[in-house]
Amino acid sequence: MSVSTLHHHSGPTSLRSLPRPRSRVQLVAPDLRIADSPAASVLRVACVEGPISRERAARATGSSIATVNRQVSALLAVGLLRERADLTAPGAIGRPRVPFEVNHEPFSTIGIHIGAVVTGITVSDLRGRILGAVEIPTPAGSSETALASVTRSAHAFAGRWHRRTPLWVGVAIGGRVDTTSGTVDHPRLGWENGRVAGIIGGGLGLPISVSGHVEAMAASELLLAPRPSDGDVAQSTSGTSLYFYARETAGMALTIDGRVHTPTSGPGSIAHLPTGSSALCDCGNRGCLEASVSDRAVVAAAVDRKIVAPQPRPSITAVYRAAQSGSEAARELLVERAQILGRTVALLRDMFNPDRVVLGGQAFTAYPAGIPHVGRAFAAHSTLERRDIRVTGFGDKVQEYAATVVSLSALYSDPLASMRRAAA
Repeated sequence: MSVSTLHHHSGPTSLRSLPRPRSRVQLVAPDLRIADSPAASVLRVACVEGPISRERAARATGSSIATVNRQVSALLAVGLLRERADLTAPGAIGRPRVPFEVNHEPFSTIGIHIGAVVTGITVSDLRGRILGAVEIPTPAGSSETALASVTRSAHAFAGRWHRRTPLWVGVAIGGRVDTTSGTVDHPRLGWENGRVAGIIGGGLGLPISVSGHVEAMAASELLLAPRPSDGDVAQSTSGTSLYFYARETAGMALTIDGRVHTPTSGPGSIAHLPTGSSALCDCGNRGCLEASVSDRAVVAAAVDRKIVAPQPRPSITAVYRAAQSGSEAARELLVERAQILGRTVALLRDMFNPDRVVLGGQAFTAYPAGIPHVGRAFAAHSTLERRDIRVTGFGDKVQEYAATVVSLSALYSDPLASMRRAAA
C-alpha cells in the first residue's frame, strides 16, 4: 500500500480491525515542541492560517517559495494537505497560485487522558479540533486489566467516526512516564511498569505516543491554543513559561523557547512540596501539596467539617455547589485551597523566574470565585516583579487537549515520516 492512498484504505488501519492486536507496537516518543523543519513549518502554518497561499506561507515560515512549493507537493501527495481551487484569486495563473489547507476531513487521531479518577477519550481532526469526547471512570484493578478496558472503550467511541481513517493514538497520564518504552509507574493507581503503549497501541493497531499529562498540557498551549489577539505568535512561544496544574493531582512543566522541557529520567514531582497545612499525606508527613489541594483532599476536609454528608459518596462538585449556595464553611475551605495554590505558584515562579505563568486544571477553572484569592496569595508571596500570569484558555477541557496534542505531536513534528508509519 502506498502512503498516498492511505486515506482511501479500509484495511489494517481502519476502525473495523482495531481490536486485533499488532505483533509489533509502533511507539514514537512525543515531540512536544514547535518543529522547524520545512515540512513541519508548512503543515503548522496551514493549521494556524489555512487556507493560505504559497506566497503567504513563505513569509510566515521564513522559507523560499521554492521550498514551500516542494513541501506543499510532498504533503499533498501523502494526503495531509488539500488545494482550494475555489479560493483562487481571479486572474491568477498557475497551480502555485492555488491556496492550500490541512486535509482534515478524511483523518482523525485518538487521544486518551488517564486520570486518577476519570479517563477521557477524544477524537480529533488534524487541526487539533476535538470532534467528540467522552469520560469514563478510570478502571480499577491491575494495569493490564484497566488498560484493556480503556482500549475497548476507546475503540467503541472512535468507531462513531467510521468514515475517517485514524492515524495515531496519544496517551497523556500522570505518574512517572517512560516515553521511550511507553510504560508508566502510577502510585495513585497502583500501577508499576504499566504497559500503556503495548496494550493500547497494540489493541488499537495504531502508532502510539505516551506523555506525562502536565507536559502535554503545556504543549497544548504551544501547539493548539488560539493565536494571541495581537497576532504575535513569536512573542507567545519564545522565552520561558511555567505551566502549573491542579485537580486530583498537582504538577508543573516548563516550556523553553517553543519546546516543553522533558527530562530523560521522567518528570519531577511537586506532590510533596510543603504547604504549611495540617493535612495528613499518604507519605506520613503533613502539609504536602497534593494532600492539601487535590479534589480528594478537599472533599475529605468538607466531610470532616460537615459541609457535605459522607453518604452517598460525595464529590468535589458537591463542595462547589455548597459554596455557590451560600455555605460560608464551604467558601472558606475553597479559599484556603486557593491561597495554598497561590503561595505554591509564587514559590515556583520565584524559583524558575519564567516569562509567563499558566494555571490549568479544575482546581482553578471549576470554581472561578477562587481565582482572585489565588492572585492575591501569589502577589503577596512572590518577591519578583509582576509578570504575565493567566488561567488557561482551555478551561475544563485541559485534559482533552493534552491527550489531543500527544496524538498529534509526531505528525506535527515530522509529518512525512509519521504518515509512512501510519501507512505501514
